[in-house]
Amino acid sequence: MAVTPQILFIQGGGADVHDEWDNELFDSLRRELGDGYEVRYPRMPDEGDPSFAKWSAAIRREIAALDDGAVVAGHSVGGTILINALAERPPERELKAIVLIAAPFVGAGGWPGDEFEPPHNLGARLPQGVPVHVFHGLQDETAPPSHADLYTRVIPQAQLHLLPRRDHQLDSDLSEVARVIKLDDLRPVAPE
Repeated sequence: MAVTPQILFIQGGGADVHDEWDNELFDSLRRELGDGYEVRYPRMPDEGDPSFAKWSAAIRREIAALDDGAVVAGHSVGGTILINALAERPPERELKAIVLIAAPFVGAGGWPGDEFEPPHNLGARLPQGVPVHVFHGLQDETAPPSHADLYTRVIPQAQLHLLPRRDHQLDSDLSEVARVIKLDDLRPVAPE
């Protein structure tokens, strides 16, 4: 019996982002993946004031409810918190891939942050053998494209996908993300 591939999509932060902004990304991803995928889109707590403690706990609960082999993706600060939560504590489930979409980098060269800063060895702290994909629009004025480069420095195994003429919302088009997520296209990364 075939299991329906699952994708957990974590929203970005800000007032009403779940229903008025990132819902368009979710709709695009679901449409591009087609009926053969289950895409989950939970509302994060206090979306207007995202905190690492609250969001990472919610993300861990969502991941625990997935089947092994799911893909986790996060947009904007949702991606930032997702990647740091995965590095802080290994997930209870085996993941197929980790996808960051326009995720701001918190730390030297990126955004200042008092709640968390990724460790210099972030990539080594992530689940071994799980592909990491970093998508970023080259016209992103919220989290400049240099943030994607900062992620590739601390996650050497990450595959960088820079998208010309795309903004922070990737113009509400996740077709490139969907192509990478499709399970046949994911290639496991050999453990170091």
